[in-house]
Amino acid sequence: MRNVHPKARFVRVLESLLVSMVTTLVIFLASMTLGECRDLFTPTTNNTTTLVSVSEDVNSTIKHFFCPNKTYNDMATLFFNPQEVAIHQLFHQDGTFSPVTLTIFFVLYFLLACWTYGVSVPSGLFVPCLLCGAAFGRLVANVLKVNIGIDIYSGTFALIGAAAFLGGTVRMTISLTVILIESTNEITYGLPIMITLMVAKWTGDFFNMGIYDIHILLKGVPLLEWETEVEMDKLTASDIMEPNLTYVYPHTRIQSLVSILRTTVYHAFPVVTENRENEKEFMKGNILVSNNIRFKKTNVLTRAGEQRRRCQSMKSYPSSELRNVCDEQQAVAAPSEERQDILQQMLERRHEPYPNLYPDQSPSEEWTMEERFRPLTFHGLILRSQLVNLLIRGVCYAENQSSATQPRLSYAEMTEDYPRFPDIHDLDLALLNPRMIVDVTPYMNPSPYTVSPNTHVSQVFNLFRTMGLRHLPVVNAVGEIVGIITRHNLTHEFLLAKLRQHYITI
Repeated sequence: MRNVHPKARFVRVLESLLVSMVTTLVIFLASMTLGECRDLFTPTTNNTTTLVSVSEDVNSTIKHFFCPNKTYNDMATLFFNPQEVAIHQLFHQDGTFSPVTLTIFFVLYFLLACWTYGVSVPSGLFVPCLLCGAAFGRLVANVLKVNIGIDIYSGTFALIGAAAFLGGTVRMTISLTVILIESTNEITYGLPIMITLMVAKWTGDFFNMGIYDIHILLKGVPLLEWETEVEMDKLTASDIMEPNLTYVYPHTRIQSLVSILRTTVYHAFPVVTENRENEKEFMKGNILVSNNIRFKKTNVLTRAGEQRRRCQSMKSYPSSELRNVCDEQQAVAAPSEERQDILQQMLERRHEPYPNLYPDQSPSEEWTMEERFRPLTFHGLILRSQLVNLLIRGVCYAENQSSATQPRLSYAEMTEDYPRFPDIHDLDLALLNPRMIVDVTPYMNPSPYTVSPNTHVSQVFNLFRTMGLRHLPVVNAVGEIVGIITRHNLTHEFLLAKLRQHYITI
């Protein structure tokens, strides 16, 4: 992950080819030099030699591999057969593999499986664990039969070894018991397999987590637990939400959408308008509306600061028109009287169904904190894939036209590229007119699940998990969005950190 994955894709391909080459070389050399040539006869308990009745399927799976006639190479038979065939032989064949062969096969296969598991190819771990465990169990059975002289069936030990190895690796218990009972078609093995898996799980938990849990932590996947701890109910949605919102207006210029999509990695954006009805009261310090400031004041980017960040990103675009947009805006310095006129126009402007608010109408840096953090009325959520699709298909209208002239896309057209939606970096920006406007209201989700800022974490967690959500907006009593909750905000580590901050604050 540190040395291969950050590099180009062909480096991952070279790593896969290297693993394949080394695996082939090791298997071939080990089978040729360390494998034993064994015949199809096996000694019985009375020291007489009898011919083992070998079925047709066994004859078709054994590998001679440089051995004389009527003999076969036991290590090549394990290595050069499919994994399910090798497992079948370890489970059902008696006296056909030497302890030395089983030991070498177990060690080599274990090391190769560990190495292959990290390669950038869709390789599994379930069957290789079964094969390694079956070989180890078969080895224990051979040692007991040869050295101690116990008359046992080696296939049963191979089954128990496979269960122990796989159970200790993936920490599965009940489901793995059912799988092994179904595969063996022997219900009598249920109790010993279950005991074996429980002991394997307890032993593995004594040292570390399961292999899948370890990889979840390594890759930073925000996996949610089944439920939250009781102590977490001391937190509310306002404590864990992300107040630093990147939002879009119902009618937004193409230049702003492109800037947002290229400078963020979010998968959904709130669609908002400024709360016109409460704005004048907000300026006077209305308590209800100014609660919005309490949730956002500490770390929310101001609209002016966000506009500066978007403008800076526009300067690197290939389109000269896009590059010059922000320069033109910064070159025109509006007098203080004009700024007051713009403010008055923003307060009095009304558009149906949503006001046409553009990024170039952001407030001045000289505005006070309360003026910058106006209440934002929440109207819905729109996905990144939807915005990119609208830009690629040219769904927009001119500044001097009505939004009714904007082309309309059907649901089939919006989901045509599922699940591999195009990326914003694949878009030819030179073909875009930055002054065109996109009406996102026909494509947004106007009624997503929302929670109140005072909702307990357990309720937020249950809603998020049971409904399979990816984004959960936090909306106050007057319909203003104050934050958003994602899967990351509900992970156990994040909740613990917020709980510690809560105790420090108290």
